Amino acid sequence: MLVLSKQDIQTALPMRDAIEAMKRAFKQLYLGKATVPARIHIDVPEHNGTTLFMPGYLNEDKNIAVKIVSVFADNPEKNLPVINAIVVIIDAETGIAQAILDGTCLTAIRTGAAAGAATDFLAREDASRAAIFGAGPQGCSQLEAMCAVRPIRQVWVFDISPEASQSFAREMAQKTAATIQVARNPSEAVANADIICTATNSAHPVFNDRDIRPGTHINAVGVYKPHMREVPADTVKRARIVVDSRQASMEEAGDLLLPIKQGIITQEHIYAELGEVVAGTKPGRTSEEEITLFKSVGIAVQDAAAASAVLTKAENLNLGSRIELG
Repeated sequence: MLVLSKQDIQTALPMRDAIEAMKRAFKQLYLGKATVPARIHIDVPEHNGTTLFMPGYLNEDKNIAVKIVSVFADNPEKNLPVINAIVVIIDAETGIAQAILDGTCLTAIRTGAAAGAATDFLAREDASRAAIFGAGPQGCSQLEAMCAVRPIRQVWVFDISPEASQSFAREMAQKTAATIQVARNPSEAVANADIICTATNSAHPVFNDRDIRPGTHINAVGVYKPHMREVPADTVKRARIVVDSRQASMEEAGDLLLPIKQGIITQEHIYAELGEVVAGTKPGRTSEEEITLFKSVGIAVQDAAAASAVLTKAENLNLGSRIELG
């Protein structure tokens, strides 16, 4: 069995390749060429954590992927990452496990890449200013993806930890051509942004609707529970909403479920799944002034597509380590 580390994955899956893999995955999902069982949650409230089991199969890739991912919000207090994961790839023809991947790195890349794919269809072509909420690995991946699809020149980052924001600014200044500033408050970040990315574990909106400029695109990817939201209800109400999966969103996306519960919107307010837009069934952005929102809770086809792309490239480049299990 092949074991692929964080470094192996980063070598095998550049962001632009990951974005194209996500476009193919969402298109296959829309066309009915994917199997995505409901994921299983195990909540551990005494430790403020959740572990999820996410299986997925893309027919064209001939691989089954199963991700085990834990999200423990208090881990930074223990000098541990909030998100930890592994992914197992299984050959769909034989049922034999082929590889184990660092799922933490893969999750960050595929989440950023999904937002990058959505941004490519939903953001204005001239979008050059971004606001990032959440200065962790997901925030870094979000910015990397934005830079891959739009000419991002200026970035504002905001995190409840000023130290995390400063670290983000230093790291991403080395990885992108953008000028990166630490925002003093959410309003400063949002008021200047053409694209907003939220990658937090907040239970409440992280910015105010009144600060959003006309023509802004928003990627909301941080929270995945019905009682949590990053985006104000007023923003959701006036946005053209695209989701990764209608079914998953109606089970887990508090950004949508809470406004529905409040009677502010209905399920019909969801304009499209991303796969419909990628396939050309529905257009993306239709005007320079509209607000667009991509809401993603994360689905297993993203892991399956990203893992398959990594495995193919890793075998070509002779990456990873081989182990014998029996």
